[in-house]
Amino acid sequence: MSAPDSSIRLRRLALPIYGPTILISVGMGAVMPLVALSALDLGASVTQAAIIVGLIGFGQLMGDLPAGALAQRFGEKRVLLAACVVEAAALIAASRTDSLLVLSAMVFVIGMSAAVFGLARHAYLSEAVAAGFRARAMSTLGGTFRIGGFIGPFVGAFLIEQHSFGATYAFAAATSLAGGLLSLALPDLPASRTTTTPEKRSMWSVLAEHRRVLATLGIGVLLIVIARASRQAIIPLWAEHQGLDATATSLIFGIAAGVDMLLFYPGGAIMDRFGRMWVALPAMLVMGAGFLLLPMSGTAVAIGLVACFMGLGNGISSGIVLTLGADVAPDEGRRQFLGGWRLCGDLGGVAGPGLISLVSLVFPLGAAAIALGLITWFGAAWLAKWVPVYDPAREPREKAAV
Repeated sequence: MSAPDSSIRLRRLALPIYGPTILISVGMGAVMPLVALSALDLGASVTQAAIIVGLIGFGQLMGDLPAGALAQRFGEKRVLLAACVVEAAALIAASRTDSLLVLSAMVFVIGMSAAVFGLARHAYLSEAVAAGFRARAMSTLGGTFRIGGFIGPFVGAFLIEQHSFGATYAFAAATSLAGGLLSLALPDLPASRTTTTPEKRSMWSVLAEHRRVLATLGIGVLLIVIARASRQAIIPLWAEHQGLDATATSLIFGIAAGVDMLLFYPGGAIMDRFGRMWVALPAMLVMGAGFLLLPMSGTAVAIGLVACFMGLGNGISSGIVLTLGADVAPDEGRRQFLGGWRLCGDLGGVAGPGLISLVSLVFPLGAAAIALGLITWFGAAWLAKWVPVYDPAREPREKAAV
């Protein structure tokens, strides 16, 4: 795709792409801690409440492939708005129900809406931004999500203190609607094969054609997301295992989240300038080392340092999954392919915490951390093999070096 002045294009996209992401992630960051509490208030057990929270991830899994088909049929802007409207309605319904079944269904719908919104946004940005600026655009997108997620819990705490649970749900619904309306300001995509020629291929035919990419680089993405999701799950478990209270654990999480936000744009600039491997490999090595160091930490300070160290690795890799997906997405069937691509990542998000649960049933929690460290380092080796194969900047760099 040609882009004669990509810096102008990026400025035009800043508000309608990054604005909705910040708005929605602030709202969801505010309401997410309340889902389990809402379930408990309705009579759920702790186990049931955890399952209901997990329905968000399950909804994302179920929504990934249909999201690609919807974006292909109706276009990104309409799909973005529809996803935000449905999410807002589900949030309001979740706040007003007195039924665990309805709450569960609404949480599942929220997850599906998030999948549709994420796919449409990813597909649009993949096509709108020139390849030379792609990683910076995607890393900034990942960074805005982190910023919103960092701010959201503080907003939620304030609203609960001053008003109620219902006010927090209403705030999240309002941010979803505002994000959807702001998405309508997206500029129309330039004419291309994907827009001038209607596609009649099925989603399964697109995925089958590109199965080698999904079976190689897609597995690498799954391993990245396993490391990321496991990091979020195991740090509070280890803190509790060492006797830390909820306040200390929350403080560790907050500081680590702040560190996580520091490197998203530098990471994107490194990927655009030197290649994707210069971020993918260090990020996985650092996170893997963090898992291996975690069993050696026994105090709040030590756990906090490990969490921040892992946050650096995760932060510099902001946008790597989006960038790699945009790199390998075909012109024909882009949206259907990205649905399969995002499914790989969301499977990793479910598999990581599940692996912790399985290992810790038989072995101490420290063994789960060590297993995750080794899996993450295996992921680093896997990415070292396959990322260069699909790096779009590899050939120009090789020619420049001759």
